[in-house]
Amino acid sequence: MSGKTIAETIMAIPEAAAPFGIAKIGHVVLNCRDLERSVRFYTHILGFKVSDVYEADMVPGGMVFMRFGPDHHGVGLVGSLPGYTDNIELHHLALEVATLDEVFRAREHLERNNVKVDFHGRRRAGAQIAVEFADPDGHQLEIYWGIDQVGSDGAIRPRPGWRPARSLEEAIDNPVSGQDTRVGDERLVRRPKA
Repeated sequence: MSGKTIAETIMAIPEAAAPFGIAKIGHVVLNCRDLERSVRFYTHILGFKVSDVYEADMVPGGMVFMRFGPDHHGVGLVGSLPGYTDNIELHHLALEVATLDEVFRAREHLERNNVKVDFHGRRRAGAQIAVEFADPDGHQLEIYWGIDQVGSDGAIRPRPGWRPARSLEEAIDNPVSGQDTRVGDERLVRRPKA
């Protein structure tokens, strides 16, 4: 130890500006031992509403997306596989940005800083366009834009409307209904050289 307190050490780390701004913690996904028991707790005790469910053939152990406001999901639960892990922990933390351009800038910024991008594009339920990566301790993180909003009628985008995309470029070229995927700064979009 250098003789400094933790606070002195931490406060001495210079802040750096990122080329995007985190607007809010968008959602948290947790691993759980008993998916049905956990869903019952979040819905009956805390008042969450179920938006979508992935069966075990989509996500091992199954997955449930729940909302407490207009975002398609604020909490997700993933069922643990028997014998997979004794640790019931964070699956991933998602951070929302205000614009689609910021997702593209986040991808560039991560790569420029040697952070491995595990996924970029659009998954399924919720339809958000995202970049996924890990922090130095291996916690999975997601920076996203454009999550589906659920109105007071509770209507959710039906499964045939989900449009997975394996890159940010594919996500903007094949938008889901109602999602404006125009990018303000076209230089951020990676297109094959002609």
